[in-house]
Amino acid sequence: MKTPSRRTSALSAATLALALLLGACAPSPKVQSPAQTASSGSTGTGEEVPAELAEFYGQTLQWEDCGGGFECTTAIAPLSWKDPAQGTIELALKRLPAEGEKIGSLLTNPGGPGGSGVEYITSAAAGIGEPVREAYDLIGFDPRGVGSSTPVVCLDDAAKDESLSRSFEDSDEGRAAMAADLEAWADACAQNTGDLLGNVDTQSAARDMDMLRAVLGDSTLNYLGFSYGTQLGATYAGLYPEKVGRMVLDGAIDTTLSSDEIGAQQAVGFENALRAYVEDCQGGKDCPLTGTVDEGMAQIRAFLDQVGERPLKTSSDRRLTQTLAFYGIALPLYNNENWYALTAALDAAMNGNDGTMLLSFADLYNSRNADGTFSDNSAEAFRAVNCLDARGNPDPEFMKEQAAQIEEAAPTMGSFFTYGGMACVDWAYPVADQEFDLHAEGAAPIVVIGTTNDPATPYVWAEGLAKALDSGVLLTWEGEGHTAYGRSNACLEDAVDAYLVDGKVPEDGKVC
Repeated sequence: MKTPSRRTSALSAATLALALLLGACAPSPKVQSPAQTASSGSTGTGEEVPAELAEFYGQTLQWEDCGGGFECTTAIAPLSWKDPAQGTIELALKRLPAEGEKIGSLLTNPGGPGGSGVEYITSAAAGIGEPVREAYDLIGFDPRGVGSSTPVVCLDDAAKDESLSRSFEDSDEGRAAMAADLEAWADACAQNTGDLLGNVDTQSAARDMDMLRAVLGDSTLNYLGFSYGTQLGATYAGLYPEKVGRMVLDGAIDTTLSSDEIGAQQAVGFENALRAYVEDCQGGKDCPLTGTVDEGMAQIRAFLDQVGERPLKTSSDRRLTQTLAFYGIALPLYNNENWYALTAALDAAMNGNDGTMLLSFADLYNSRNADGTFSDNSAEAFRAVNCLDARGNPDPEFMKEQAAQIEEAAPTMGSFFTYGGMACVDWAYPVADQEFDLHAEGAAPIVVIGTTNDPATPYVWAEGLAKALDSGVLLTWEGEGHTAYGRSNACLEDAVDAYLVDGKVPEDGKVC
């Protein structure tokens, strides 16, 4: 489909497309200072650490009941692992104690970057296999900069709401407005967060995980990471290959790709997921999309273009902008069990001129409450972490050329994944130097899971990460939606449970 001359390019939508955000109430954990053991140079697990790190690795956590069978606490980490004397930050943790004979702790991360592990473990623990719940203390933690840990703070709620709702024309004037919007984010983050903003990179979060591993009393790290959590896990493996225990990386991110490659391939991932939805919709009842799958895709693109010109009314005084419409369509694609809801929302919007349902999905995606406040800081943390980890090429000509390539490959969704090189131009801190081995040579087997039509983390990324890791083992689910464990089938669930509990490594290339 040819690009209309006034198509808008909603970069704010694209910069959140990787997030897997799960809602729940974060606890209020009790803070306990680290033990003053800097002279000992050893931890509770008996390993030696530099003297300046001993107070962190040697701290004792004080767990308190926080309801529902869970326990909560706070750990202390250095603001900077390179210079621990700069100060400290807090890391919020929540655990569900093992139901049977405990073999260790299982750290978890739900994705993002910016997803709360504390909230994830609260809502998702029941979806983890019973054998795993019996054998492990399940640990959720908010990474540095996220949620109940010392957070990244940027715009106030009103300015954040306006920014996340805004769309920009694909023109010189539109890109200038986009640049101003991104600069306002960057300035607010720098002013309101301070030096933490330069220390929320994934490598620093992986170093936090190693400290947590030791504080929890484990000699190796057992880990279950989803989406961005796979990047965090792979980074840990690269930094500490000898300390990798049983590690599952589900909805994998290929750590060998550049930011520009990530954006281009993710656009195709969402395009493919939307095609699968359209085909399913047209094969059922009450589908607002007519004709062939190609014609149905074109109808969605035409709807998005129309909303870009004339934002759609809703049951409130808010309007559904094109950016919010993208969010509203993208969210149900994360799980094919929600496709029926997308059908209802598109029918209401396309045939009833009512954007209320799509707006509600967009608000859920953005963690926006009905009163205009936000339930978490996932958007802030997402930008902060990504801007320290890697950046796209900001050259205008390169971005224009890449935009044309993306929209050719993904004509319906591609415009929302363009001009990513602008995202971090005004960021106050530089990209962190890479200090880890992408191949994690010497690590124990690492299970990498890919879903064949995952929109947010395309299957090719799982193939790429499994290949990049020297000990990577690829496990595939032939399915729709984002990630697999906890929502796939017995073939995959049993394979993961057997690996985590008994150490039985799945056959490399196993397909479920």
